[in-house]
Amino acid sequence: MTLLLWLSSWSNISVLGVFLTVFTVLVDFMKRRKKWSCYPPGPVSLPFVGTMPYVNYNNPILSFEKFRKKFGNVFSLQNCWTNVVVLNGYNTVKEALVNKSEDFADRPYMPIYEHLGYGHKSEGIVLAKYGHVWKELRKFTLITLRNFGMGKKSLEERVTEEAGFLCSAISSEGGRPFDLHLLVNNAVSNVICTITYGERFEYGDETFKKLLTLFENSLNEEIGLLPELLQVVPILLRIPGLPQMIFRCQKEYIDFTEMLIEKHKETWNPAYTRDFTDAFLKEMAKGNEAEVNGFNRTNLSFVTSDLLAAGSQTTSTTLRWAFLFMLLYPEIQSKVHKEIDKVIGRNRPPTMADQANMPYTNAVIHEVQRCGDIIPMGLPHMTYRDTKLQGFFIPKGTTIITNLTSVLKDETVWKKPNEFYPEHFLNENGEFVRPEAFLPFSAGRRACLGEQLAKMELFIFFTTLMQKFTFVIPEDQPRPREDGHFAFINSPHPYQLQAVPR
Repeated sequence: MTLLLWLSSWSNISVLGVFLTVFTVLVDFMKRRKKWSCYPPGPVSLPFVGTMPYVNYNNPILSFEKFRKKFGNVFSLQNCWTNVVVLNGYNTVKEALVNKSEDFADRPYMPIYEHLGYGHKSEGIVLAKYGHVWKELRKFTLITLRNFGMGKKSLEERVTEEAGFLCSAISSEGGRPFDLHLLVNNAVSNVICTITYGERFEYGDETFKKLLTLFENSLNEEIGLLPELLQVVPILLRIPGLPQMIFRCQKEYIDFTEMLIEKHKETWNPAYTRDFTDAFLKEMAKGNEAEVNGFNRTNLSFVTSDLLAAGSQTTSTTLRWAFLFMLLYPEIQSKVHKEIDKVIGRNRPPTMADQANMPYTNAVIHEVQRCGDIIPMGLPHMTYRDTKLQGFFIPKGTTIITNLTSVLKDETVWKKPNEFYPEHFLNENGEFVRPEAFLPFSAGRRACLGEQLAKMELFIFFTTLMQKFTFVIPEDQPRPREDGHFAFINSPHPYQLQAVPR
């Protein structure tokens, strides 16, 4: 009898609990209903998988363009249970990243990196959540990079010296057809390696070649439906050995940067700061205060690998696009040569001071960035709080994708959005102008922190090589493809060229 009464009482409590839960959910739903009625439109979401079957994850921009035509510049997707909003067009992206920068300053958590040590206390800087630790690490990184020459004459001299090494390596090809890929990668990576680790690598260094190849392969590992599914259903990552099997190159890349740090620590002297790694180790030595601000061993690995990745791949890929366009448009290459001969000559190395007197060359470099469209989707953002954008309600915690392709090729801004046309950056008097919609480095609080270094490298490397060589398509080679290969970074397809000394 007592048992029956207990069961009856427990049953009543259970019913009451269910009732209260349902009532609370309904009240919460009614409160949110008005706001969510203004949520951006999008394709019909299917059970469990959401809208994932509608998206081509090998090249999402193609899918985004279709959705944009149907739903407008702000539309929503559903990756399983993850809410995603895609922003398109210059005005939309500017309103979000510039006018409401803090609302869109957060980053979604990335469980696919947990097997590398990524966690709530160690997120690096590029993918770190918006908050105190990110602010401290970003401030420290900017100050330290500035101290080691970013934006100063000393760094310009390093870039100029490396451009000279690159010219020598190209000359050693003896006019034979070759692929510029690894040489340019090595040259650009050496600049950031000097700042980060205090050393550069010879162009024939097999270990360094492996590092560059590992990073490119790791980008390919993160493209496609499976990585996206693991990101939104992270419980699958608990399957033993699965992350290591799928993201093998990713792990090897981090292991390589770990090796550089360990090698570095062997010669570390707290009294003498040689480079960024030394500065970070010195900060870590401050103990608990430093730990609270994110200065720990795992973050050292992530921040330095962030710098190496951000400071090498995007710039080297842009330069590969630049020389591809010079092959495809010899008349533009000829105009660049004439301006270089007029302003600099053929003997003196180019300097950043020359840029102001070279509007056409400057316009060509900017058009390479626009047309090459290196990072089509930027990095994912997340709303830091509930916000409104162009009349739509977007709740806190929504993943935001900025379709930078739609900005760099916005038909309302650019005269010939789908053509290589340097005149986009020249006024009627032939003077250089920069339209506001030129956002290859993104914008707002999460804008690329290496923008100044990238601008310097692009100008000095491109101008130095153009000063010394004429680039032509080898006679036995077909005309290179002008479209790109997407693997988070939009890269040109492999091509060969000949460098004819001028």
